[in-house]
Amino acid sequence: MAKKSNSLSHTKWMCKYHIVFTPKYRRKIIYNQYKKSVGEILRSLCKYKGVELLEGHLKTDHVHMLVSIPPKISVSSFMGYLKGKSALMLFDRHANLKYKFGNRHFWSEGYYVSTVGLNETTIRKYIQEQEKQDIARDKLSVKEYEDPFRGKSE
Repeated sequence: MAKKSNSLSHTKWMCKYHIVFTPKYRRKIIYNQYKKSVGEILRSLCKYKGVELLEGHLKTDHVHMLVSIPPKISVSSFMGYLKGKSALMLFDRHANLKYKFGNRHFWSEGYYVSTVGLNETTIRKYIQEQEKQDIARDKLSVKEYEDPFRGKSE
């Protein structure tokens, strides 16, 4: 299981994404002889960018990845890098692909991305517990606590 949160110099973060993308014309090319090569290339590119590959599956005609991307890298820039470099690396490793994909476009345009985060009830509970801690801390002081979102004292 991955860490709960990661950190940069002044940031704690947990940015996980489920990403799906397909080869050009949704060809079933990943299934047989290129499956191992595609997997190695995607793993190495993720490692190079500092993206943690939590889960990945190569299906017959699409790729599923669960990745943890640092907030300093946008999802779109990472996907452009991943699809562009992996296509070039595949054409370098497998010269016969250039006859099937004449203009070196291995991946189709676009991708699907979905955020994977904490569910709403967990976040609500966390916020309520933080609020209770603030109230307890403020009771030690003389000032009265007023909830800024509700406008009434508690």
